Amino acid sequence: MLRIPAKSPQAKEAYVLVKGLQAYFVTKLNAVALEYGEGKSCEAVVWGRDGGKHGGGSRYEARDEVIFNRGSVNVSQVHYDDDETKKLGSATAISTIIHPRNPHAPSMHMHISWTQMRDGKGYWRIMADLNPSIISESDLDKKIFSKMLKEVTGKYYEEGAAQGDRYFNIPVLGRTRGVSHYYLEGYNSGDFQADKAFAKEVGEAVIDKYIAIISAKLATHPTYTEEKKQEQLAYHTLYLFQVLTLDRGTTSGLLVHDQNDVGIMDSIPSHVNRDILSTWQELMPKPQDELVAALLKALPKENPTPVDEKTKKVLANAVRKHYKKHPEALSMQASGEIIPPTVDNHN
Repeated sequence: MLRIPAKSPQAKEAYVLVKGLQAYFVTKLNAVALEYGEGKSCEAVVWGRDGGKHGGGSRYEARDEVIFNRGSVNVSQVHYDDDETKKLGSATAISTIIHPRNPHAPSMHMHISWTQMRDGKGYWRIMADLNPSIISESDLDKKIFSKMLKEVTGKYYEEGAAQGDRYFNIPVLGRTRGVSHYYLEGYNSGDFQADKAFAKEVGEAVIDKYIAIISAKLATHPTYTEEKKQEQLAYHTLYLFQVLTLDRGTTSGLLVHDQNDVGIMDSIPSHVNRDILSTWQELMPKPQDELVAALLKALPKENPTPVDEKTKKVLANAVRKHYKKHPEALSMQASGEIIPPTVDNHN
């Protein structure tokens, strides 16, 4: 598929950066599959925004089901070079979420993007968070991941960690999505090359540390009990709940168009527990209780509850329909700036 790239020199450089991080991560994920699984490599899926006229993206989906419950490493660049009515010039990003099949191995999400306005002004967004299914085993991994973030982000750590904890908070459940969160918003020091180098350094550090963490888990926990698997299923339900009711990036990506619903929803694990999800409906303030009801209606009536490609599309439409009916409910999502509805986030 021919995808027309953005004209901005900075957007072109940002695209080279995120494509490099994508290749770097996919190579390491394939190595993990080779060592601990069946050796099945990730496969590329491409998509075009408006048929490629306004860019698009490619994502590598995990195929080794011995190692991965679900995994996607997505790169996208959307631009409006031919539409002077748009304030946004382009948005270039890598968004990735990995859910290992082994419940002892934590999930991880990372998002790095360069957003540029038509007037040339732009900024970086850098996010990373570690999401274990088994909280009782997470103390050491939390320390390792947070230490890495502190070392690589330096003077920007406190700001990013605080914003990350706010963004991934789930008020009605009294907890956060993960154990270590980082979210640096609107970053621009005035030196594009230095900032690009910083984004690359953070991305590579997150990838390296995550690969080390899951490799250690797979080596020390080659097997797992049904009890631990059920604990993971409960956590995967919480993950779906947070992404589809609180995550601004996912919502904005779904609201702007329906051309990459499957890619955006690749953040959702392969199975959840609809019975657990149903107990959270009554905890939600109005009209968000209606959103949870719509999600339950979209999910198959079985447990464990599969979230296949068809179901992902139905869930995406349920989210879109809800916020078109209740636009005021957007203010009830995670705190922080609304992510522009241009980059296809799957958080």
